[in-house]
Amino acid sequence: MATRNLSLFETPLPSAADMKFGIVVSEWNPEVTYALRDGAVRTLRECGCSDDNIIVRYVPGTFELPMGARFFAEHTDVDGVIALGCVVKGETPHFDYVCLGATKGISDVMLEWDMPVAFGVLTTLDQQQALDRAGGRLGNKGDEAAVAVIKMVRLQREFELSAESSMNPLNVN
Repeated sequence: MATRNLSLFETPLPSAADMKFGIVVSEWNPEVTYALRDGAVRTLRECGCSDDNIIVRYVPGTFELPMGARFFAEHTDVDGVIALGCVVKGETPHFDYVCLGATKGISDVMLEWDMPVAFGVLTTLDQQQALDRAGGRLGNKGDEAAVAVIKMVRLQREFELSAESSMNPLNVN
């Protein structure tokens, strides 16, 4: 179990000044998901991303996040997507199905579209655990999702540049 703020980053973060992001947010449990959104937006801004390069859209629930991410991949020119949601365990297996569907769906979008998609979905046992991770005592998973997508966009660009330069016969490394 986490006992410290996990949103404190010790290494310098890459610049996001030349990156564009989509954020898809579940409307279910807005006290939590909107706090995750606010954390993600704050972190993107702190890393140099302009407001013009941050697009936020909403879906009804966590299960719909993969389709929202896919819409970003299909219909926009974003470099990466942040998917934000929250599923609090109840007394039925609904929790398991929603979590599995969201996890697999987001992974599928990432791999199918060759686009970084950060998984910012809280899967908690109770509402307090969710609040603790949405700007509470354990940080904000929205911040962490933003950092993850920035780093993955940077990594993707590094690989693309490396592939381009390796095709150049004059490149000697």
